[in-house]
Amino acid sequence: MFLLFQARVTIQNYYLYRHVGKPGWNIGWAWNKNEIIWSTFGAFATAQGDCSAFNYQIAHSCQPTPVIADLMPDAPPANSTTVPPPANLTLSAPGPGYTCGPLMETDPTQSSDIGGRRKVQVYRTWKSTCTYSSFLANKKPVCCVSLSAFYNSKVTTCPECSCGCKETNQNTVPCISEGSYSSLSDLNGLDVVQCTDHICPVRVHWHVKNNSMNQWRVKMTVSNYNYKKNYSDWNVLVQHPGFSQKLITYSFNSTTLPTVGFTDKVALFWGLQFYNNQLLQADEEELGSVTTDILLEKDLNTFTLSNGWALPRRIYFGGEECEMPLPDTFPVLPKPPHYLLLLLLVYSTCKILII
Repeated sequence: MFLLFQARVTIQNYYLYRHVGKPGWNIGWAWNKNEIIWSTFGAFATAQGDCSAFNYQIAHSCQPTPVIADLMPDAPPANSTTVPPPANLTLSAPGPGYTCGPLMETDPTQSSDIGGRRKVQVYRTWKSTCTYSSFLANKKPVCCVSLSAFYNSKVTTCPECSCGCKETNQNTVPCISEGSYSSLSDLNGLDVVQCTDHICPVRVHWHVKNNSMNQWRVKMTVSNYNYKKNYSDWNVLVQHPGFSQKLITYSFNSTTLPTVGFTDKVALFWGLQFYNNQLLQADEEELGSVTTDILLEKDLNTFTLSNGWALPRRIYFGGEECEMPLPDTFPVLPKPPHYLLLLLLVYSTCKILII
């Protein structure tokens, strides 16, 4: 005697700046009562497992811990009160990083039929919330940040070994030195980067370009040091208090996002369709890169070039936090010459004597 029931699984992405790229999401769980999957719609089980006990019909999957995979775009109710929820929900999209909470029963969901004229309600519905953690997904950062400003000739580079170091006896991060491109075809890894001090696949550079009476301008450049990977539909999230004012982005799309828990504002930047929405891989000629100017209005009560205020607080690439330089390495305002200080002192003294 077999109990047949139909289940609908719905996954919703509430992250405003982290999308699921190809080959799509995977979701898995553990059955509680030796259930099997006869058929699926809109997704598929990655393994069928041992279905020899059901020789009269070929089941879709008999795995005790099935993994269901997304069918990319180019590619009724249960009838018993004893239907238990699945356990140990897992989500990968792709790769690790997601942790799912327990499945909680909620109001049964409804779907429409006959062109919306009929409502069909399932028997039971469970929901779970899965959260993403960069610390679980990556042992090391995957991007870094460098800084510069018009008022200082010093360029603050990415921190050394931001995304790992090229060790002498163990190449934990495969990299190609400049002029050694002939060996690139011998490396079959997904990530093979240019040998740099930071060994990061991606670098975001923030340059404070100029400062006028009511506006200030920034140039942001995203560079791809990876010889093996293009980044499709990339995005950059920047945390900065200046985004509370109006901003204009010239070569990217942009929008500000709501924030909870801190006062700084965040802005999301991404490429223009069919123009720069793909960050191309590096080659022996040059790095892949995309860049834009950002024009920001001033709040004259808060704007300053002192103490690194014009530099970003945090930057994320593709939802992953980038390694930031330490504040004591930031480009600083130049100190006025000693003779200028002396002139100011003499002027103040003369003014006092005149009074």
